[in-house]
Amino acid sequence: MCGIVGYVGPRDSQAILLSGLARLEYRGYDSTGIAVIDADGGLDMRKRAGKLQVLRDDLAAHPMPDGTTGIGHTRWATHGGPTDANAHPHLADDDRLAVIHNGIIENFAELKAGLVSLGYTFRSETDTEVAAVLLGHEYRQSGDLVAAFRSVVSRLEGAFTLLAMHRDQPGLVVGARRNSPLVIGLGDGENFLGSDVAAFVEHTRNALAIGQDEIVAITPAGVEITDFAGNPVEASPFEVVWDASAAEKGGWSSFMAKEVSEEPEAVANTIRGRVHDGVVAIPELDGLDELFTGIRRIIIIACGTAAYAGQTGAYAIEQWTRVPVSVELAHEFRYRDPVIGEDTLVVSISQSGETMDTLMAVKYAREHGAKTLSICNTQGATIPRESDAVIYTHAGPEVAVASTKAFVAQITALYLLALHVGRVRGALPAAEAADHVRELEAVPEKIAWVLAKEQTHIEQFSRWMADTQSVLFLGRHVGYPIALEGALKLKEISYIHAEGFAAGELKHGPIALIEPGQPVFVIVPSPRESAELHKKVVSNIQEIRARGARVIVVAEEGDAAVLPFADEVLRIPLAGPLFEPLLAVVPLHIFAMGLATAKGLDVDQPRNLAKSVTVE
Repeated sequence: MCGIVGYVGPRDSQAILLSGLARLEYRGYDSTGIAVIDADGGLDMRKRAGKLQVLRDDLAAHPMPDGTTGIGHTRWATHGGPTDANAHPHLADDDRLAVIHNGIIENFAELKAGLVSLGYTFRSETDTEVAAVLLGHEYRQSGDLVAAFRSVVSRLEGAFTLLAMHRDQPGLVVGARRNSPLVIGLGDGENFLGSDVAAFVEHTRNALAIGQDEIVAITPAGVEITDFAGNPVEASPFEVVWDASAAEKGGWSSFMAKEVSEEPEAVANTIRGRVHDGVVAIPELDGLDELFTGIRRIIIIACGTAAYAGQTGAYAIEQWTRVPVSVELAHEFRYRDPVIGEDTLVVSISQSGETMDTLMAVKYAREHGAKTLSICNTQGATIPRESDAVIYTHAGPEVAVASTKAFVAQITALYLLALHVGRVRGALPAAEAADHVRELEAVPEKIAWVLAKEQTHIEQFSRWMADTQSVLFLGRHVGYPIALEGALKLKEISYIHAEGFAAGELKHGPIALIEPGQPVFVIVPSPRESAELHKKVVSNIQEIRARGARVIVVAEEGDAAVLPFADEVLRIPLAGPLFEPLLAVVPLHIFAMGLATAKGLDVDQPRNLAKSVTVE
């Protein structure tokens, strides 16, 4: 959620802050603001409810003095509604101090009561202003922003990233993080802070990751990092592997359209460097053979789309490693007191690596002795740093809130993990593994085939369905999580009712929803690869068609058995049973995007949603 950017250096800070906030819009927000220390030593601030363009228009109409030190913020309302007053930055110490914040300060009410008793007043409903006023109070005692900051963050409870600057100390921005993202961008005579690297990637690709409960002070000359107690800390440097152009539309109608087109590349890049002579060997997992041979159980934890990727990958992991696998929603995992231990591997999946529910589940797993491995698309993120091992997907930046290319990259990473662990454990014969590797390496070309052959057809009939109020999705085996994913995408960006079901559940209740004209998508397995399952799914199609449903099937090219029972057929190339999901999901992504576009909706920034959910 909330986007954060900070800058110190010789350049126009307003331009840098605004461009950084524009690159963070994907995170979701409902107000925005910036503060700068101008050339005369004054602290100037402007904030507005609404999208970034509202702030840009305000600044164009009423220019603000420029300066070379600044902080900027996009807010997603938690404490207090999306108003100008509740937007960040918040000022304190007679408007000489500015603070921005991501997260939730859980003990703000107690702190606020103490400040009110000292005579302080408040201009907003936010927990953030409490931190700002408390920081101003501490600064008056010490006259040192870093020292005051250290005193304040040690008193805060909850999840937070805080940035602050004071007009008495121009050329200095201080930040801190606890259970919320913050990264440093290293420039030449300038430095940056951001809630992720997108905030500064157009200026530098050299970055530092900040650890849990650490404070950073940036000046044009350098960076200093300490823990909350003031002890120096060594940060982990990394290079951002994509440039700013990768996060631009590049002529596409939306980021989502661009990212769907990049699904073949996302799969190919995730495979690259991890297959050698037909054998999967993941470099990031070198030295972990003993861990993999010792595990007796695997638990996959994730939320939303990532959880459906986990459900899909679980079929392959269990089949190829012969280790029992369960998939759990991260936000439920630690609250049910799960039985885990040293022989348990907990695999977390998060595109951003900052998903708070998943992060807390990973910490819980580690505290209870389990081994942890993360699958993540974002360098320098918190979840990989909290895990024993990480497999990075290489999907590149995903800007649209609704995940598409990251989803197929996550499934790919899970399949690679399954093949790697299956080899290490000796559970998968070499010849069979080689066949699976060939199948996986063929997936990018097959996804490209779907995009080339079916996209125009799907977009056309999605326009015809623009007035649809409800859509159902059915699948069996690996088609079931794809049905769930198709329903989620449609809900996220078109705001209509959609549900995914295991097709075998039809007769156990959901068939009551079928009425004449009800659109139903059915994921049909290959008759050549899964003959028995195919027959059952065709029977399901006959059941719903007999009750008047409008049936849209996603079926293998050449599958004639579905033709008498389908109103629309979306074709995918032949693939092995476990590889069909990577192809079958593509038409569903295109359909959701097409229908939302036909309704005139913003497919990149759907209402009420954020790309990175950093609060529980």
